[in-house]
Amino acid sequence: AGDHLKAASDMGVPLVGVGLLFHHGYFHQFLDQTGWQQEAYPETDLFTLPLRRAKDPSGKNVTIRVDGPDGPLYAAVWCIDVGRVPLYLLDTNVPENPLPQREITDRLYAGEGKRRLAQEVLLGIGGLRALAAMGLHPTVLHINEGHCAFVVIERLAQTMERHKVDLTAAREIVPRTTVFTTHTPVAAGYDEFPVDLARPYLEPLADRLQTTVDDVLSWGRIGTDSPLSMFVLGMRNAMYCNGVSELHGATARRMWAHIWPGRPEDEVPIGHVTNGVHIASWISVDNARLFERYLGPDWYLHTSVPETFNRIDQIYNEELWRAHEMARSRLIRTCRHLMVRQYSQRNAPKATMQEAESVLDQEILTIGFARRFATYKRATLLLQDPDRLEALITSQSRPVQLIFAGKAHPRDNEGKALIQKIVQFAQRPSIRHRVVFIEDYDIHLARHLVQGCDVWLNTPRRPYEACGTSGMKAAANGVLNLSVLDGWWCEGYRDDRGWRIGNGEQYEDLAYQDAVEGQALYNILENDVVPTFYERRNGDTPSRWIAMMKASMKMAISGFCAHRMMADYDSSFYRPADENCRELLADGAKRAHELYTLRERLAKEWHAVTVAQPRRSAEGPFRVGDQLTLTTTVKLGNLKPEEVDVELYYGVMKSLDVLKTSHVAPMRVIEDLGDGRYVYDCTIRSDTPGRYGFTARVLPRGDALIRFTPGLITWS
Repeated sequence: AGDHLKAASDMGVPLVGVGLLFHHGYFHQFLDQTGWQQEAYPETDLFTLPLRRAKDPSGKNVTIRVDGPDGPLYAAVWCIDVGRVPLYLLDTNVPENPLPQREITDRLYAGEGKRRLAQEVLLGIGGLRALAAMGLHPTVLHINEGHCAFVVIERLAQTMERHKVDLTAAREIVPRTTVFTTHTPVAAGYDEFPVDLARPYLEPLADRLQTTVDDVLSWGRIGTDSPLSMFVLGMRNAMYCNGVSELHGATARRMWAHIWPGRPEDEVPIGHVTNGVHIASWISVDNARLFERYLGPDWYLHTSVPETFNRIDQIYNEELWRAHEMARSRLIRTCRHLMVRQYSQRNAPKATMQEAESVLDQEILTIGFARRFATYKRATLLLQDPDRLEALITSQSRPVQLIFAGKAHPRDNEGKALIQKIVQFAQRPSIRHRVVFIEDYDIHLARHLVQGCDVWLNTPRRPYEACGTSGMKAAANGVLNLSVLDGWWCEGYRDDRGWRIGNGEQYEDLAYQDAVEGQALYNILENDVVPTFYERRNGDTPSRWIAMMKASMKMAISGFCAHRMMADYDSSFYRPADENCRELLADGAKRAHELYTLRERLAKEWHAVTVAQPRRSAEGPFRVGDQLTLTTTVKLGNLKPEEVDVELYYGVMKSLDVLKTSHVAPMRVIEDLGDGRYVYDCTIRSDTPGRYGFTARVLPRGDALIRFTPGLITWS
């Protein structure tokens, strides 16, 4: 999210951010003598941060109010500038609140559902009220995950009040001006709340919307007995929905296809915009100097221009290698300093402290693994065969060293056990100087790691890595990725810029998967990574390795930068949604009322729609390139042909009733049979060999919100 705001600032996108101001923030991690993670929550001194109180148009400090089961909840609004983009943060630690409510913005990880719900109500409902209090009325909302999905309900109320429209019109306006981005590839990762817990917060909003609270709750529920799903609430009220990588988009479509019954999985209206990173924030100082000299002083503003990033090839190998060795040296010095600090906090013996001062080697192959210690990320896959790994690490001629860092969720004991296993492995006497786990992973350490490692290791269980941006940051610095084909690496991988573990397989037997991919990882290290790094044919620089570094840098800087990501959001979502807002509010929201009337008409009349199985103009067999005309009879009842789309859905068969590849061809009216019955036809060509299957369908004509209305699809 921070890189998103930085890119908006660089590119002049008129965007503001809204979040919560956590006084204890993300926890600090420390390990006990056994290697088990413990957490500390020191309070942040707000007066050391570049914060200021947000003001309303009259110059007064902004404080907002949200009503709930414990009475009114107040929040002060702070502002921090991310370049030219303001980020507004809500803070409940104010005198107007009793003590329990002051603690709502105490910690990021709320311990129980009631406080978590209060945080999400504050973020969504309170966040939009804060903007309104400052005179800011956005034309487009971007909901970043379901945590702030309540914002759509507040926006419905504000739209009704500001533009004097009823709820039916507001429900046509708000979804068409809302973007919803999901980051979670597992259903368990989405917040759900008991409806009785949410009801007190939504009752005042239901009154403003002039509807019932049960109606409001239904927008976020799949069934009458289901809890309130923040994902469903956000997605149902956003016409623009996306995952954060190509694979994650496909995973999300598969997960949520049941919300659009009758839709082929690949047509579920969830797309993707692959994440990107703000390159200038993550590039090493030495690489930045090289880029300024070879790519131009403003290279970071032109990363999508081929003439810019292709100049990386002009950098002399010796210069690039020297810059990378400087980054590795800084990383090692940082690790030594942090190791000494963490041992001193445990009152370690003096001999251990002295050993920590010389841990790691500035000259040897350095592999980094730093991320959240969730179980699906398989941090210990590299430890499948400890003796084989130890042989790699202790090689006399081609040694390897490992740096681990990362935090497990405070309530994730399985993740903590992974950390403990790594720490205990690192205590082996023969490798203590070459394997370290650095406590309290933060942005400072992250920068050193993505700049100074030689290899960035990523071993998630496919397809549970939604995107994974740390590998992009590493690649931009010439650090080579060694990763399972998951998340962004499915799009970024090529054999001249990194390595893949497996070929994108997914397994039912997880133990077998770990065994197979663990062995594959060792084979890649032994046969590819280590030999390439230590191959020094032309003097002191590994020329093949450096060629891969350059290819990796070009790939990341051009294709996986935040500027590309922002341009995708702007062109695909922000601008169309902004145009929708202006069109729908024009002339007293005339267009919004028309869309509601159309939606009601479609819902009322759709039961009468039927379509017959298409008939072929000739019998086969057909040759590749032959054309075939198909006709079908459609009964529309009281609907008109211009209100629907009739389509032929066809492709090469994979098995009975299953297409290997699907295609859609529009069908046109060729005869009016009367009584709401029409004959449609279309002509297709068999471009590939195989057994073809086909069927016909009828859908409502309109934008995505109309076209993908659940239940409005009829197949032959």
